[in-house]
Amino acid sequence: MKVSSAGFGDVTDENRFTEDGYYVWCGSQFIYRGSYYLAYSRWKREYGFEAWVTNSEIALAKSDSPMGPFTYVKTIRGKHAPGFWDSDCAHNPAILAADGRFYLYYMGNYGDGTYWNHRNHQRIGVGWADDPEGEWHFSDEPLIDVSEDGFDSLMTSNPTVTKLSDGRYYMIYKGVKNNGILPKGGAVVCGAAFAEDPLGPFEKVGSPIFVNPENDWSVEDPFVWEEDGRLHAIVSDFQGYFTGLGTRSLARFVSDNGIDWHPAKEPCFSPLAYPTPDGMKTVRRLERPQIFFEDGKALCFVAACAEDKDMERVYNVRIPFVDENTFV
Repeated sequence: MKVSSAGFGDVTDENRFTEDGYYVWCGSQFIYRGSYYLAYSRWKREYGFEAWVTNSEIALAKSDSPMGPFTYVKTIRGKHAPGFWDSDCAHNPAILAADGRFYLYYMGNYGDGTYWNHRNHQRIGVGWADDPEGEWHFSDEPLIDVSEDGFDSLMTSNPTVTKLSDGRYYMIYKGVKNNGILPKGGAVVCGAAFAEDPLGPFEKVGSPIFVNPENDWSVEDPFVWEEDGRLHAIVSDFQGYFTGLGTRSLARFVSDNGIDWHPAKEPCFSPLAYPTPDGMKTVRRLERPQIFFEDGKALCFVAACAEDKDMERVYNVRIPFVDENTFV
């Protein structure tokens, strides 16, 4: 599958998932018993868009088609009893299907109701279920906590996990260092970790794997998968440094070992735009990239989308692939 916007098909209304009264954002799509599911984050519009960091919950939607339309089924993880690391917020869902079970990797936090306090309490956790519409179980402690002194010593979020051909599990995640001017903190980069079991423990690589040498705000929102013996990743490139566009866009990376990464031969996965029957639609944000695979074939690109700077037209979108080439 050629990974550039040139390989995308047209998006129609049924490909955009919205809910009345809610912002709908990042989503991870999967299949179970012939139905298509979307684990996604949502929060009430009355709180404003920035309340993703204080009030987001992870919900489940269902469809008869991989391209939608989707319908809300249930809330998987939301606010719950105080005193837990993820009491107030659940966001960034990433689903992994492995060995007959579904694993939900996500960001959770708690805080005092202010943006930066919740942002800096972000940690990565995991939930699991045998049936996505059944009971979900969750870790009592973060799966990926902050390091004492490292690139992720302030917060961790944005998890993506894939099962490797050697049986191990591989994660890429976002980290921010506890330095610089607080509460914002230091560099925004991505790191990696390996585990023998999907529930961990995950052993961190220790150093960031994607770094922009010209700007501390490097990349976030990773999505990773293995194909033909290589690891592939898509990330949000804040500055367009890796894509070469010079503006925020989605970049592609490849790796042979999960530690040493470099931009792909065609480094631009997509600008902030997608095709429609009326022509290319330029959008304000296209984040949390995911690819939905069925039977080894990439069917669609799934992303959180905002069309305008006022964050009024916000949704989760499925962009079909139409090119039959392979990732390179």
